[in-house]
Amino acid sequence: MSSERSDSEPEYDENVVKALVRKQDVKILPLSAFIYLLCYLDRSNIGNAKVLNESEGNDLLTETKMSNYQYIISLMVFLIAYAIFEVPSNYLLKKLKPSAELTTLARTGILPHILVSSSERSLRVALILASATLAGAFGGAIAYGVGFMNGALGLSAWRWLFIIEGAPSCASAILVWFVLPDYPETAEWLRDEERELAIERLKHEGSKGNAAAVTWAGIKSVLTDWRLCGHYAIYFGISTPFSSLSLFTPSITAGLAYQNLQAQLMTVPPYAAAYVVTLAVSWSADHFNARGLHSAAFSFIGAMGFLASAVLPVDAYLHRYGCLIVASSGAFSCISPLLGWLSSNIDSTGAAGLAIALNISFGAPGQIVGVWI
Repeated sequence: MSSERSDSEPEYDENVVKALVRKQDVKILPLSAFIYLLCYLDRSNIGNAKVLNESEGNDLLTETKMSNYQYIISLMVFLIAYAIFEVPSNYLLKKLKPSAELTTLARTGILPHILVSSSERSLRVALILASATLAGAFGGAIAYGVGFMNGALGLSAWRWLFIIEGAPSCASAILVWFVLPDYPETAEWLRDEERELAIERLKHEGSKGNAAAVTWAGIKSVLTDWRLCGHYAIYFGISTPFSSLSLFTPSITAGLAYQNLQAQLMTVPPYAAAYVVTLAVSWSADHFNARGLHSAAFSFIGAMGFLASAVLPVDAYLHRYGCLIVASSGAFSCISPLLGWLSSNIDSTGAAGLAIALNISFGAPGQIVGVWI
């Protein structure tokens, strides 16, 4: 560490830092992304089930004698619970450990916040959050295949869809408990010098990497900082299209003249495009340190995709499908830089956990609006 930088940001051996970051990436990102993929695979499959084998009368709504209104109410109940329990579940992160709080950890992307510096955060958050788009792509492809299982062993295809996509989530809980790292201080796979370097880097870049509980001062700063309040309002807005796409893309494609199982298959390209764009945008946001600009720009692009689809003629199916791809790419890619900005501007891990939880909680009402739209 140089003497002239001793009171600010220390200097580190670049090769040592790169080796540490690579090691953290290998341990953290694949499993975290897999958890998040399962989370959204389970969350979005109800949208696939709604129209799966609809022409044969074996879809979810027909067999359960559920109306569209009741279907929307069921989605809203889930989102209300999502908003209510987000902050308490993040509090449990401090009382237990991240690996014990599987779903909260996956939703908030808290691990990159704990274990990497702010300049590396948006892309890594994106690698996890973009799994939601992969879940949409995989979900559509899986639903297409499962559609051919309709009636197998006396079960409708939508029931098979829930079984096939839900079973891995149950099994993953065991894997996560034993494999998922918690904090730099407790990461046994780090050597002593690597652990010290990881902790030291976090002390000088963004939030502090420690497992201490959030303080009252931290709570006050999270609740009264006008920038964070503005961030929550923005997240409310971008959550509306996010929810609509996650839960209704199969219904949207079915309304674009794609029928039966083809409607399931045509949900794949919008999500695949969104995955690529999300990673590219997040890399650029980190590289140029312009997270707010990237988030705003791609929010606008997503909005233009929705607007163009709304004003095009009803029978302009191909053009409206192209607009769906643009809207999906913009709506998903604007989220990661925004969350990267949020976690980079909180001065403690405990406060960041609360801020991210509040952010998700404020996003849930936005998703409820999206469900009703």
